[in-house]
Amino acid sequence: MVVKSNQRVNTPDINVTKNTFSMEDLGRGASYTVPCDDYVHVVEFSPFDSGSAASLLAYGGNQYVVVGTCRFQEEDMEVEGVEFTTLRVFHHALRVDCLAWSPESRLDKLPQLIRFCTAAADRKVRLLTSDLQNQHEVKVMEGHTSYINHLVFEPTEGKQMASVSDDHTCRVWDLEGNETTTFRLRSPGVSVCWHPEDAFKLMVAEKKGTIRFYDLVTQQAILSLDCGQSPLMSADWCLTNTIKVGAVTGSDWVIWDITRSSYPQEKRPAHVERAGNFRWSRVNENLFSTTGCPGKISSQLLVHHLGHPQPVMIGSATVGAGLSWHRSLPLCVIGGDRKLSFWMTEM
Repeated sequence: MVVKSNQRVNTPDINVTKNTFSMEDLGRGASYTVPCDDYVHVVEFSPFDSGSAASLLAYGGNQYVVVGTCRFQEEDMEVEGVEFTTLRVFHHALRVDCLAWSPESRLDKLPQLIRFCTAAADRKVRLLTSDLQNQHEVKVMEGHTSYINHLVFEPTEGKQMASVSDDHTCRVWDLEGNETTTFRLRSPGVSVCWHPEDAFKLMVAEKKGTIRFYDLVTQQAILSLDCGQSPLMSADWCLTNTIKVGAVTGSDWVIWDITRSSYPQEKRPAHVERAGNFRWSRVNENLFSTTGCPGKISSQLLVHHLGHPQPVMIGSATVGAGLSWHRSLPLCVIGGDRKLSFWMTEM
C-alpha cells in the first residue's frame, strides 16, 4: 500500500504555530500527515542506512506494528508531500509500548531483512525478524519484573540490545534472547542510549534525576550526570556531538556538556505541564524536540534550537504519542489518533 499525502492545512486536531525571530506567530498545520487505521502509540524512524533512498519507519499501537518506508518532497522532487509505502503489518500480542530498530535492517539485498524489537505491558522484550516474504520470526525475552520504558540496539553491528525498566535494572541481551549483562539502578530506568562512535559505553537515565555512563567491558559506571531535580522522564545522547546530552525533567529541558560538569550547562522551562520526551535531531547538534506528557485532548510538541531563546516550532496533536527524528532531514514525527504527523523545521 502506498499513501501519498501533501496535506498542509489546519485541521481540528492539529494546530501548529511557528515562532519567527520577531516573535510573530504564523499558524499552520503539520507539514505532512499520513492516515493510519488505528491509534498510534509509538513511532520510530530507523536511524540507520537501509540501502534504500526512502527511510524506514515503524509505528505501533494495539496489537500491531506497521513497517514501511517514507519519502519526502524535500528528498525527491517527484514526490508530492510525503509518500508512505507499507511493507508489512506485524501482529503483536499486546499494545506496543516502545520500539527500536536494528542496524541490520536492509532493503538493498535479497533476501531483504527487517529487524526490530518491542516491549509491552507483559514485561517482555520481543525481537521480530522478517524477510518481508515468507520468513518471520519472533523471539520473546523474559527477565524484567516491571514495565519496560525504553529499548535500543547496539548501533554498529546490531548483535545486542539494551532495555531499561521500572524494576530498577538495565539489561543487555543477545539476539538469542540471553541476558548477558544486568546493571542495577537506584530508581526506575527511563532511557537507554548506545552511540555509534562510542559502542563500548551505554548511557542510562534514571527517573530520580541521574544519568550514568557504563563501560560495557568492565561493567562499571564511569561517569554520572545530575539533573538537580526529578522526575527525569526522558534523555538522549546527541548523535552528531558525543559530548552533548539532553533530557526533560519536571517541565524543563536540560543540556549537559559532559566534558565540563556533571550539572547541566543550560536549563529552560519547556512545557506548562510535565514534559514527556526529549530527542536530538540527527542532523544538527543544536536542534532538539520535546513533548509534553499526553493530556486528555492533545500533546504539545516543541522544537528548540540552542541559538534561540524561544522554541522555533510549536505544535500539538490529538493524544499524541512517540517522538522521532528523520535520519537526514530536520523533520520529526509523532503518532496520534489514526494518523502520523510530521513537522519540517526550516533551518
